Amino acid sequence: MTAFLALLARNKLALWGGVALAVVVLLALLTPILPLADPDVIDTANRFKPAFGDGGWLGTDHLGRDLLSRLLWGTRLSLAVGFAAAIAAATLGAGIGIIAGYYGGRTDNLIMRGVDMLMAFPYILLALAIVAALGPGLMNALIAVAAVNIPFFARNIRGITAGIAHKEFVDAARLAGMKDGRIILTEILPNVIPVIVIAMSTTIGWMILETAGLSFLGLGSQPPQADLGSMLGEARSALITNPHTSIVPGVMILIIVMAINLLGDGVRDALDPRLKSGALTRPMAATLVDRTDVPKPEDDGVLAMQDLKTEFRLKNRVYKAVGGVSLSVRKGECLGIIGESGSGKSVTALSVMGLVASPPGVITGGAVRFEGTDIIGAPYEDLRQLRGNRVAYIFQDPLATLHPLYKVGDQLIEAISAHRKISKSEGRAKAIALLQSVRIPNPESRIDSYPHEMSGGMRQRVGIAMALANDPDVIIADEPTTALDVTVQAQILALLNDLRRERGVAIIFITHDFGVVAQLCDRVAVMYAGRIVEEGPTDAILTAPAHPYTKRLIDCVPELGGGRRRLAAIPGLPPMVDDLPTGCAFAERCDKSTPACRAGEIAFDRSGLRAVRCIHPEPQGGAL
Repeated sequence: MTAFLALLARNKLALWGGVALAVVVLLALLTPILPLADPDVIDTANRFKPAFGDGGWLGTDHLGRDLLSRLLWGTRLSLAVGFAAAIAAATLGAGIGIIAGYYGGRTDNLIMRGVDMLMAFPYILLALAIVAALGPGLMNALIAVAAVNIPFFARNIRGITAGIAHKEFVDAARLAGMKDGRIILTEILPNVIPVIVIAMSTTIGWMILETAGLSFLGLGSQPPQADLGSMLGEARSALITNPHTSIVPGVMILIIVMAINLLGDGVRDALDPRLKSGALTRPMAATLVDRTDVPKPEDDGVLAMQDLKTEFRLKNRVYKAVGGVSLSVRKGECLGIIGESGSGKSVTALSVMGLVASPPGVITGGAVRFEGTDIIGAPYEDLRQLRGNRVAYIFQDPLATLHPLYKVGDQLIEAISAHRKISKSEGRAKAIALLQSVRIPNPESRIDSYPHEMSGGMRQRVGIAMALANDPDVIIADEPTTALDVTVQAQILALLNDLRRERGVAIIFITHDFGVVAQLCDRVAVMYAGRIVEEGPTDAILTAPAHPYTKRLIDCVPELGGGRRRLAAIPGLPPMVDDLPTGCAFAERCDKSTPACRAGEIAFDRSGLRAVRCIHPEPQGGAL
């Protein structure tokens, strides 16, 4: 509960909405004991008295009744009816939705077709029809408002329940002999309650407004009983001559509905795990930068990272995804970055062009220099000119990065036109040439294909063609062959290798496959827990790894024709980057660790061609 309130308090608008609603509810609760005039006493001699005068704080209405007293009593009644209608609609709608979603089949069809029939009528006309059938009155208005909102809850909860009803934990409950009623109460209901609460929090304000609308038309609260809608209805004839009689209840309705809606949005955000984790938060155009100093240039590569640090800040935790990476790549060179999943490879690559989502990502230190110019914290327009133009990115899953509703040719043309003006015919010719350069057969016809009409390997080639569209100087390839079969993978690697040799493109290739590294990369950097633990020429590292982690990774790779060899496994798990140990992060999993490994920072000597972050390197390793 404390965590929920803390998340709710972070939303300033929701906080103010909650405060406003709390004040209104408190006044409504205290109304019976406040020294107020009788709200129903008529005094025509004092009709239409102005506010803050003889007529009291808010004046009097057309019958001389005290507006403040009627406002507070009316607010009390409107809140009670609105909340009661919301609870009734949520309870009945959720029950209908759970039954339909859980049982499915014919039961689902019968129930949901009935719900569809209700939704076919305009809700306000349906409410008017129900009140007309039952007769005017506040209770009948409550029934009407609850009834027209039942389909909304039923549809929402039915969809959630249908997705849960076939989950493994529900199947396990059935196999354990639990009856349907108990499964619904103990397994289904706890999982849909947050959705019910979210739906209620966002519809209570609307139900109060609907109830007020029926009372405004004379179908809800009946004289002399007052609610906010009936007060507005009675005051409409004097709107021009005595506007305060309409403004008072109108402002109260506005305050209540706005407060509930703002608070409902905050409750939704606090209860939805995707929203409270930031997964659905719209990221900034470039990664947020919060660094105190900029290191001096040390490398003359076309792209150089110096002590790059990137963090993810979630609640009170700080995840140090990249903990000080220094790498560089020269023209025509291919640098491989390898390591276990979660070691920080992709975050390092995304940090180069400011593509780490903020929030929660923040670049906290270091520099990234492209042709000698630091681009960390550069103006967005400068980054935009570099992205896809001078520095291109090949993502891991082209099906997720290619737009499903646009033809691949249109997307290629857009990648070019975003950086320079180009005619339609020229753009089409360029797109065909790009598809041909990545060896896609029949490029003239394939240019009009949608991504789903192409195989995985073809889509990946389109991704490479898009990266090459503007003749970049650097290509960052983030595991572009992971999901491909061996034959297509070999073709993609050969294509990248030819492109870098023919065009002199520098490539940063992120992978977890040493076979890919051996085939394509000139140098390799091994990452662990957000840091580089070993770097050097590919042949040297593959034949004589110096860091125990690198050696263990290589030992995990099977060899063809090597006879029977026991595959090694690295014990334990990588450390959590929000609680990194002192000293070597690999010490807990290393069979060569000593107390010195945990004593303090392990130096990373970059003076030679080989560099290793270890005080007990493998004996066959060494500076070459």
